[in-house]
Amino acid sequence: MSSTSYPESAQDWRGRFIANLAAGLARRPDLALSLWTPPGELPAQAAGITTDEEERWLRRLQERGGIAHLLRQHKFLALATATGLLARMRKAYRRSHVDVVHVNWLQNALPLWGTTTPAVISVLGTDFALLRLPGMKPLLRSVFNQRRTILAPNAQWMVPELTRLFGDVAIIHPVSFGVDESWFALRRDVPQNDEHHWLAITRLTKNKIGDLFDWGDGLFGASRTLHLFGPMQEKIALPSWIQYHGSTHPAALLDTWFPRASGLITLSRHDEGRPQVMLEAMAAGLPVIASDLPAHRDIIAHRHTGWLAKSSKDFGHALTYMEQPEQNLLTGAAARAWAKKSMGTWDDCAARYAILYAQLLRPPA
Repeated sequence: MSSTSYPESAQDWRGRFIANLAAGLARRPDLALSLWTPPGELPAQAAGITTDEEERWLRRLQERGGIAHLLRQHKFLALATATGLLARMRKAYRRSHVDVVHVNWLQNALPLWGTTTPAVISVLGTDFALLRLPGMKPLLRSVFNQRRTILAPNAQWMVPELTRLFGDVAIIHPVSFGVDESWFALRRDVPQNDEHHWLAITRLTKNKIGDLFDWGDGLFGASRTLHLFGPMQEKIALPSWIQYHGSTHPAALLDTWFPRASGLITLSRHDEGRPQVMLEAMAAGLPVIASDLPAHRDIIAHRHTGWLAKSSKDFGHALTYMEQPEQNLLTGAAARAWAKKSMGTWDDCAARYAILYAQLLRPPA
């Protein structure tokens, strides 16, 4: 399995879902997992195949914010860096003798060109920005056409477009990511007073923040506070009514913030897949107020497992609605039930991927 993002430590927010997926796959007795990732603590049952030089190079890439961040800030540097990344991945794919390669993000499938190893490719929402680049779709089609390929988007809303673009050269089979057991086990105190703490957990870019600052102006103050978490990846002026805490990690959210929060807010306009923090919040029984995007509609049933806000006025109504103790509890319970049924744990996710690996290795009918 290849990935250009991986947490360096338990306190590192980067690539956390990749580490969880890798751990789930490594626990399966029917799989032997090799990992090509930036440096970090790998599952005991997995073999790391990244060379020392590649680890140093990938660490520097992560420290710069990754390819997507470089494209926003330094386009020429991003192009040079992307060339270096693809060259290193190409060498890794060619020296690895495996039955199936599992690629995370479409861009990381490009170096497979010229090989025939069957591939499962996890497609995320950010991949749709890649597909808008000139010449990218025919290049990917040529890669898929060289092998048995399964494209595994992590949300159902991506399936129609992927089928239109690649349905004749790849199988399109959505696979939901899982959630760690600890989120399902969390017990929170539903706010019973007039003090409400709302959380926004996101990378700080203009599109990820979306309408949050505009719609939230005048709605937050002494008794209703908004706590913002995440790395600053673009220069954004923060309103005075925001309480900004910088980057965070799962242990801090589990132990300190989720138990006392009224809910999670995301008003993103970004190319989202299935935002993992939303899934974790729902698994923890935390109501979510989200912008009305396809990715969010794929997760939230309006006024049942959360609220899809369409305007600033609607956002204000959502806050008032979710701050009612009984409604907060009912929404959180419905969100947790949906998460348990629709996604389950990372072990459940690993089982879904294992079925796809076996499908690729069966002789063609």
